[in-house]
Amino acid sequence: MNHTGRIVQVNVSPGGVPKHAVGEARVFFDRVEGDGWNDTKHHGLPGQALCLFSMELIAELREEGFPLFPGALGENFTTEGIDYRRIHPGDRFRAGSELEIRITKIRQPCRTIAVYGETLLRAIFDAEVKAGNTSSRKWGRSGYYAEVLKEGTVRTGDPMELLS
Repeated sequence: MNHTGRIVQVNVSPGGVPKHAVGEARVFFDRVEGDGWNDTKHHGLPGQALCLFSMELIAELREEGFPLFPGALGENFTTEGIDYRRIHPGDRFRAGSELEIRITKIRQPCRTIAVYGETLLRAIFDAEVKAGNTSSRKWGRSGYYAEVLKEGTVRTGDPMELLS
């Protein structure tokens, strides 16, 4: 796996999608500064302090006809240069100079993102992914949730490096 990528965009919203770009944000153990959720039954849970999605996946999905852009899917970090198909729960990353996170689980997308196309959910997630099959062709296409191990501030353009 490519061990270093970068944060293309840091995204927040008071709830719902899309999330909007901010130049920088403080990331706490339970959330990203300025970010909130309309639905606290499914969002903002332990192990889900932030959500990650990649520019490479956005580009793939745009080629498939989905009108996506950074922040569209509700991710807090839009990254570039990291192969999401090779990420697994437990992988640890440093973002910027301070923040450390651990991938906790693959993101199970909610119906909110269907505003970008009714078939989007099926294009990025299926029963194989839900069962943890990392060899599924859809593995990583829905993004990831992460927990915060060390709080810190992140900025657009910051490096994001695999630690382990």
